[in-house]
Amino acid sequence: MNLRKCAAVLSAACLMLGGAALPSQANGIAFAYAPEQGGGVCVGEDAASTIDCARQKCAESTGSIEDCAPMAWCEGPGWSAGVGVMHKEGIHWSEFTCGWPSREAAIAAAKVLCDLSFREYIQSCSAGVIYDPEGNEIILDGE
Repeated sequence: MNLRKCAAVLSAACLMLGGAALPSQANGIAFAYAPEQGGGVCVGEDAASTIDCARQKCAESTGSIEDCAPMAWCEGPGWSAGVGVMHKEGIHWSEFTCGWPSREAAIAAAKVLCDLSFREYIQSCSAGVIYDPEGNEIILDGE
């Protein structure tokens, strides 16, 4: 298959999956998280500054940038999901998946992250939030 046909097939596949138009200057999305304290998310032009922004936002809610670790970066923000995970021993944390072409794809990815048949050490896991390509938080209600 030549390059032009390959690009056309890929473009059609993205449209069928419900790909959203991205903000013209956003090249990615980053998540930072301080365990059991809070987190931050930013959309920006490059990985380094976007991760730094997410860590700064995390520090605003936790009080310490040292506690705010970068958790995920995706080039081309797409749709993202955050899940809350509870270990059988009681500790809990958040996990993030990003770069999905549609809201439905992000929710499906979160459900895969929370499939306890693959994670025997996890007591519970739930998709609580998704983010649109601009980084806006959308709280999920039992989806």
